Amino acid sequence: MPELPEVETVRRSLATRLPGRRIEALDIQQPQLRNLLQPAALRRQLVGTQVVRVARRAKYLLLHLSSADVLVLHLGMSGRLALVAAATALEPHTHARIHLDDGMELRFRDPRRFGMLFVVSQEQLERHPRFVHLGPEPLTAAFTPLYLQQRARGLKRPVKNFLMDAGVVVGVGNIYASEALYRARVHPATPARRLTLQRWQRVHAAVRATLRHALRAGGTTLRDFRAADGRAGEFRVRLAVYGREGEACRRCSRVLRRAVQSGRSTFYCPGCQR
Repeated sequence: MPELPEVETVRRSLATRLPGRRIEALDIQQPQLRNLLQPAALRRQLVGTQVVRVARRAKYLLLHLSSADVLVLHLGMSGRLALVAAATALEPHTHARIHLDDGMELRFRDPRRFGMLFVVSQEQLERHPRFVHLGPEPLTAAFTPLYLQQRARGLKRPVKNFLMDAGVVVGVGNIYASEALYRARVHPATPARRLTLQRWQRVHAAVRATLRHALRAGGTTLRDFRAADGRAGEFRVRLAVYGREGEACRRCSRVLRRAVQSGRSTFYCPGCQR
């Protein structure tokens, strides 16, 4: 599933091209995504409006419109947005096409159909059920080591699961939680309540550094992810532990291991992360 660096990479690739464009038409080929689309209602809300800016909250892309509404898009597990010329051949699993006034189309493709697309008013955005429970953004001042320690107080759950909880902090998915804990030298199964403030400082710094490095690389492409301009993320070649089970740790040369936590693969070094 695309995580914060991937969604932010898509946002950046759209932010220089969408603002100022007017939505001329909307075609829905497949309304049955994670939420059932209502084509007629969406056309009334979108057609004729202008894109003012492109933002992001957690793993959601937000197209702020001149109508004071927001078009919210979520890529799900395999979704991809592409900004292409209208004459470009349709790829399979293209479920929605937004026609723009410059002859371009914003297309939403999602083979697994776990993505979302809906409209909400700007006034109601933060109170929407999809947003009201979200924790702070990990690259903002609201995300601090002390905040992590306070939220983890009394929790037996493993620290990796804790970091992947969007109610604690948004956008730190499976790949980057594994990478950050390796960088911080913290075992992923460590109960969150056992970390001291000093260790939370290491985890906090590692989360931010990992995400910033991934952003500079344009995210991680393992299978489906592409930015809106078609570019793949390059962070895959820099992964220290994720997907490297059985290979040697680059720090201590111990063999990297894989475990399963809450149904998700976790990769770690038994030498560096005790």
